[in-house]
Amino acid sequence: MHGAIDLGARQAATRKQQERRAHAGAEPAGGPAGGAAEGGGAGQYVVDVTDQTFNTEVVERSQSVPVLVDFWADWCGPCKQLGPILEKLATEAAGKWILAKVDIDANPQLGAYMQQMGVRGIPFVAAVVAGQLLPFLNGAAPEPQVRQAIDQLFEALRQEGILPEAPEGEAAPAGEEPSPAESVYAAAEDALQRGDLDGAKAAFEQILARDPRDGQAKQGLSLVELSLRVRGLDAERAVQEAAAKPGDVQAQIHAADVEMVSGRIEDAFARLVTAVRGSAGDDRDAARTHLLSLFELLPPDDPRVGKARRSLQAALF
Repeated sequence: MHGAIDLGARQAATRKQQERRAHAGAEPAGGPAGGAAEGGGAGQYVVDVTDQTFNTEVVERSQSVPVLVDFWADWCGPCKQLGPILEKLATEAAGKWILAKVDIDANPQLGAYMQQMGVRGIPFVAAVVAGQLLPFLNGAAPEPQVRQAIDQLFEALRQEGILPEAPEGEAAPAGEEPSPAESVYAAAEDALQRGDLDGAKAAFEQILARDPRDGQAKQGLSLVELSLRVRGLDAERAVQEAAAKPGDVQAQIHAADVEMVSGRIEDAFARLVTAVRGSAGDDRDAARTHLLSLFELLPPDDPRVGKARRSLQAALF
């Protein structure tokens, strides 16, 4: 795996430390390895991992099932947004992969190890497969984007032969054909897993043509359209151009898209509110319309959307 880090050396070093403690008659802090508590009420698919249980709960377990490791801290606001999304998806996966949660404040060894990997911010998520650690996500993101990223990760691992092929779905019982809407949703999901953004866009548009109020399809279409826009951008250059041209609304729109993809949602909203406030005519309408389209990426009751809507109203009136 490109960018993978072998955890074997860390595992061996930790075992030596445990052997020295055992020889001295001291049990490792936190109890025996493998005693991690189940976290977040999400059942057996989410575990809290400590410095002492990391080897058992993550490295050894990854030999039989992929493990996603969520590095977080209580003071980290974006962590509190991403954590529940990961727990929900782990529960839905029902054992296809395990979520291991690491509080870096309570586990300084793992916090230091994360910094040694070159990671400077949280939330940070790593994938561990067969003892190999692969940096995966850095920053928070909306649920559809996280779901898509996880699906693409495991599909890439299957294509590399690291994971077995996904089992074929069970056939529908005789006389129970899927509804047209279900078939189109399945087509959209299949397209996303293949990385076919154009195909996914067409499927979501077909759903919305039948039911313009379908919130899930709206969110899916917005995510696909964002991915298509960002695919043609140089992220670093887009942000630099926006900083150099504060009055260029199109530059601000590009930078906002980049910020959304990287999980800097509030920054993206604030950027476009500022663009609305500082422009007029068609430029102002373009910034406003684009901001409204970004709202579709999040649930309507997301507090960040509510805050940005109030700021937009103040900027307009």
